[in-house]
Amino acid sequence: MPLTEIDAHTALVVVDLQDAVVALPTVHSAKSIVEQSIRLADAFRERNLPVVIVTAAGVAPGRTEASRARAAGGQSSSAAASSAAEAVALLSELGPGDHTVVKRVWGAFHDPTLAGWLREREVTQVVVTGIATSMGVESTARGAHEYGFNVTIATDAVTDLDQEDHDYVLRKVFPKIAETGTTDEILALLDRSTIDA
Repeated sequence: MPLTEIDAHTALVVVDLQDAVVALPTVHSAKSIVEQSIRLADAFRERNLPVVIVTAAGVAPGRTEASRARAAGGQSSSAAASSAAEAVALLSELGPGDHTVVKRVWGAFHDPTLAGWLREREVTQVVVTGIATSMGVESTARGAHEYGFNVTIATDAVTDLDQEDHDYVLRKVFPKIAETGTTDEILALLDRSTIDA
């Protein structure tokens, strides 16, 4: 669904823009994703709206084909956990968040304390940015939707490691759980919601 409005009590949720993730070979420039996320973070902070910085510090423990492939390639689960812990280092450009979520699964709302923190601040909507579209971003958006928040995806502030996955989620998944818009469209509606409030 195209973007229609930004609520007066909206939070920005920035997913996994940390050094190790931004260094991955994404289909769109990770630098551009970071720049757009910073623009949004600056605008939210100027309006005293919450900014949530989400970082990945591991993976869910369940057995998957991907984890078996990593093990076959010589990377042990303890080595993977160690490199995941090192990956928590955030890009300094993002600045401080009002709230930080460290997760060991794809979605930031797996821990219900995030929803509670947002509700304490009367947040009704979240804008989501980050990497990767089909993993942390999608899972976080689904979680927010399931908790009853209005969800907006900044389409030029998300990217993936796979073009088909990125396109599929933008076309087929997000319209069912969110509205989508560019950073410029979000900022324009953010200005309007601030004036109306």
